[in-house]
Amino acid sequence: MLYMLLGHEAQDTLTKRAKARPAHLERLQALADAGRLILAGPLPAIDSPDPGPAGFSGSLVVAEFASQTEAETWLAADPYVAEGVFARTEVRPFKRVLP
Repeated sequence: MLYMLLGHEAQDTLTKRAKARPAHLERLQALADAGRLILAGPLPAIDSPDPGPAGFSGSLVVAEFASQTEAETWLAADPYVAEGVFARTEVRPFKRVLP
C-alpha cells in the first residue's frame, strides 16, 4: 500500500539538512530503485523553487510499504530525523487516484 510520509521542519535547520541530505537521498534512491517511490521532495517555506535562507517547512514522500508500521519505521530511521531536521513526523495511508 502507498503511504504519505511527512516531516515537519524544526527551526533553523538548513545546516543540519545540508549535512544529512546525501544519506537521505541515498535512502530515497533505494526506494526508487526498488520501484516503490512515487514522489519525494522538500516543501519550500516561501513561494519559490529556491527559498534560500527561508529554508523549508518540511519534506513529503509518497512510497509503497507493506504496512504503516513499516513506513513509520523507515521514516524513523531517516537521516533527517536523526539530525533533528524534523520537529515531528507523520505517516498516513495514501490512495493514489491520478495519474
